[in-house]
Amino acid sequence: MLESIKVTERLHWPEKEMSKKYILNSADKALSPSQVYLDKISSSVLKDLFGSGSSSYNLLLQSEEEERKISKQSSYKRPKTTVKCGTPLGKKKHSDMAFKKVHAHEDGSRPTQTNLIYTGTNANFSKPARNIAVVGSTMSLNPRTVPQLRKTCIPKSPRAKLPSLHKGTTTRDTDNAKKLCILTAIKPFNVEKEKVRFFKSDFNYNPQFEYSNPVSPLVLARHNNASDRFLTQAVHIMDLALQRYGSYEKFEQVTGGSLLTKSRIWHNVKKYMEKEGCMGEIVVQVTDDLLSRASMTVVNSRPTLTINISTAREQWLEGMLRHEIGTHYFRGINNCHQPWSSNMGRKKLNLKPPNPTEEGLASIHSVLFRKDPTLWRAALLYYTVYQASQMSFTQLFHNLGRFVQNPNTRWDYCVRAKRGQTDTAQPGCFSKDQVYLDGILKILRYRDKINFPLLMALGKVSFEDVDRLKAVAQLEKVRIPHFMQDQVRYAEQLTKIMVVNQLSDEELRTII
Repeated sequence: MLESIKVTERLHWPEKEMSKKYILNSADKALSPSQVYLDKISSSVLKDLFGSGSSSYNLLLQSEEEERKISKQSSYKRPKTTVKCGTPLGKKKHSDMAFKKVHAHEDGSRPTQTNLIYTGTNANFSKPARNIAVVGSTMSLNPRTVPQLRKTCIPKSPRAKLPSLHKGTTTRDTDNAKKLCILTAIKPFNVEKEKVRFFKSDFNYNPQFEYSNPVSPLVLARHNNASDRFLTQAVHIMDLALQRYGSYEKFEQVTGGSLLTKSRIWHNVKKYMEKEGCMGEIVVQVTDDLLSRASMTVVNSRPTLTINISTAREQWLEGMLRHEIGTHYFRGINNCHQPWSSNMGRKKLNLKPPNPTEEGLASIHSVLFRKDPTLWRAALLYYTVYQASQMSFTQLFHNLGRFVQNPNTRWDYCVRAKRGQTDTAQPGCFSKDQVYLDGILKILRYRDKINFPLLMALGKVSFEDVDRLKAVAQLEKVRIPHFMQDQVRYAEQLTKIMVVNQLSDEELRTII
């Protein structure tokens, strides 16, 4: 599989404005050593990435060096293809170089927005281009027709190799696909229609959800086991916030700040990527069709961050980036280097599941460095799932009125907890959302014993496996996010989270 590739196709920007597209340029700065390149991409694939037909926002950050090379090439002469090699191509099958089908987001949504491209130089465009045409040869996405790429290895290249998120066995990719398939399958396709009926009924109608590819009752039953283990803590956390702010809406306004415009989101995402040294590695999409606030998935073999613009608030956005990029993405990259990067390796070493550690750590990083790191969202998700297992949709909706006034917000939480069900008049839940508070409290319980940089470096592992894995771990190429560099400050923030949420070590030792 290609680990680093470079664009060499010629791009033609028409004079005539034809459709609404915007081209933005980043500041003239040296980009990250881990800058990613695309090489020999066909017009069909570029259209999928930048796409005149697709309307997803994409951030493709390109180096100054490559921008200059492209600008020097004649518009009538087809450029030569070169590849800075990562893993040897000779050992890879053609199927490894083919782009994969688009995976759905966590909630099965397909974001639809306009494309944005960041480049490393300030190209001289007289006005925003309105369309993109790709000049160059086309190739089918069928693996058998992918042309052989010529390799040009540069032994002393200053650019670091970008580890591929697909480096590993087919088994691991298959398992991830199954996970995505389940999360996609349990998203109803008639949500908006049922929402209208629900609101017209004065919130007394139980939605009847429909699914394109319904999940079997056996599979749903495995995800219908809600726990009340941390229910007391969840309710106490939310009650504290209500005592301080009066309502969730006030809490959101004061601690989250104003909703960000798309341009501010791009600016903040770029700024964060520069701090983490991952410019160009991640495609970023913005949508309003997402049940969660953000999700990190793989689209066309590229790590893709999707941000829900309706929840992107000024003081919460960086926490979300620490959650998705600083935790999920970096742990995924680090996992690729380890002997347990495959299911076979995990079974051989008898590893525990990565959750609840994975989501617990990411959720801690979401509130890290906030003035008020109240664990509201994790607590409400935990509470909502448990109540959904005992109540109908309408009962759950009215029950959540104790904590959330806005009916649209309550609807979203109810749909998350009831997804997968057809007749929501019946008690039942999708229990995944309890993993956040579960993981947070377990990590806080053992925070003085956990080696957090090592936990990050080892990849997708439970904190319980860290000590026994460090002897066999590969730590030469691991990446640690900037906010974990100062461990004294990091520990202070964990203590602050304990204090603000009125969690004591004695209480955690009792329940865990």
